[in-house]
Amino acid sequence: MIAITGASGQLGRLVIEELLKTTPASQLVAAARNLDSVQDLTARGVQTRKADYDRPETLDAAFQGANKLLLISSNEIGKRFPQHKAVIESAKRTGVKLLAYTSILHADTSPLGLAEEHKATEAYMKASGVPFVVLRNGWYTENYTASIAPALAHGVLLGSAGSGRISSAARADYAAAASAVLTSEGQAGRIYELAGDDAYTLEDLAEEISRQSGKTVTYRNLPEAEFKAALVGAGLPEVIAHLLADSDVGASKGGLFDDSGQLGRLIGRPTTPLAVSVKAAL
Repeated sequence: MIAITGASGQLGRLVIEELLKTTPASQLVAAARNLDSVQDLTARGVQTRKADYDRPETLDAAFQGANKLLLISSNEIGKRFPQHKAVIESAKRTGVKLLAYTSILHADTSPLGLAEEHKATEAYMKASGVPFVVLRNGWYTENYTASIAPALAHGVLLGSAGSGRISSAARADYAAAASAVLTSEGQAGRIYELAGDDAYTLEDLAEEISRQSGKTVTYRNLPEAEFKAALVGAGLPEVIAHLLADSDVGASKGGLFDDSGQLGRLIGRPTTPLAVSVKAAL
């Protein structure tokens, strides 16, 4: 039995779709805060169970009988560590034999502020005694292609990454990696640094958008505070704007670069090229 937390989220959905290619639906548990959001999976034979990170009393029943558990990191910045801690403690109580966790690329040395809660989670998981494997996911290409529409509207792609190289991959690539780990043996104790095969700068991204769209888009590098202010002005919540601006600055320091090729080897194919992701977004 394999249980997946955050099953209604974008990554969780993709992981389940990957697992269904090789694993009987009856052996999968889609754990989600809102069961209505995963009811379609019930019709496909997947077990659906309520699991709310903020309500630890829901977790033991959700994970009961699971040999393997994928803890997809929470998206609630500032609340992540206590939420993850609750899942780890439940995994220990329910006898999970392998706990997989989606962390961040080079969590132990990352300059991104986003890494702090991941580092705390990794440390707690290691101390828990539960057999674990860490999937240190790099940036999703979708994090940047989501900016294509405003970039085309204004002819400018904004950021604070300077000439930092970004080894991103499509969300589906990371889902395939999680599925591969969950369906393989001998994973306990491993730490994977997962990133795209090829790296690019945001200037490269602007050029690719221009090439495919036929409209000129240039990259404008801004100081962190100005970029954050621009994001807030565009309607993003303060906490998300801060996260994105800080992450861009981290990228300028090499925080989103990796050339180990571990992701491609794990999934047995090349990672999704930037051009393909840009085309899909357009």
